[in-house]
Amino acid sequence: MTILTRADSAHVATLTLNAPDRLNALSTQMLSALHGALDTIAEDTTVRVVILRGAGRAFCAGHDLNELRDLRAQPDRGAAGLKTLFDRCAAVMARIQSLPQPVIAQVQGLATAAGCQLVATCDLAVAGDEARFGVNGVNIGLFCSTPMVALTRNIGTKMAFEMLTTGRFLTAEEAQFQGLVNRVVHTDHLDRDTRALADQIAAKLSAAVRIGKRAFYAQSQMTTTEAYAYTGEVMVENMALDATAEGIDAFLTKRKPDWPA
Repeated sequence: MTILTRADSAHVATLTLNAPDRLNALSTQMLSALHGALDTIAEDTTVRVVILRGAGRAFCAGHDLNELRDLRAQPDRGAAGLKTLFDRCAAVMARIQSLPQPVIAQVQGLATAAGCQLVATCDLAVAGDEARFGVNGVNIGLFCSTPMVALTRNIGTKMAFEMLTTGRFLTAEEAQFQGLVNRVVHTDHLDRDTRALADQIAAKLSAAVRIGKRAFYAQSQMTTTEAYAYTGEVMVENMALDATAEGIDAFLTKRKPDWPA
């Protein structure tokens, strides 16, 4: 069975974590497959949006505990192998945010530990109303230190710390209120409503969205003064596009822009 599948339709690529028997755990094999797929999509100009979903009853339950235990059994207590695994996971998270195309997490069931990290890392997230989110490693004596990097960049400090120290799960509605997901929909409509969001973005000028995503994350690491200087240059870059000029002309003349298909 292929551990990660890809299906493309009308400028949207859907990646499915396909290890339902292991709750789509982020094993070394899964992380390698996901990073490779993202690298391929980054070079594919026909893809404007990516949907990331999980097969079966869970989105992703985090790292594969069997793999962690096997690595821990090594003579160095897993120091080298575990560091490689966590670095590989961090590289995948970084790749999602450096990807030119927006990535939407489509979340059903559980998103726990590094699976919750994955949701927090994606640019957007749509959750089924039965979804639950947790960074609950503390329940087995392993504080979710790497997942908290993405989590604390999505939600408030006190709620993040409570989740990390108690193992508390958020319901889908709580996750939306805290800012971890954009919207909550009936589970039966999760595919449809996630796709509707993807199609809405895919209908925009892809060059502008790519420029904007790059700038979104770059400016967030800057001071306000630096960010305004940088984004001013980005706006100049965007305005130089012929397709942007077409978009402005179309708006002023009240017609649909003639953008590249």
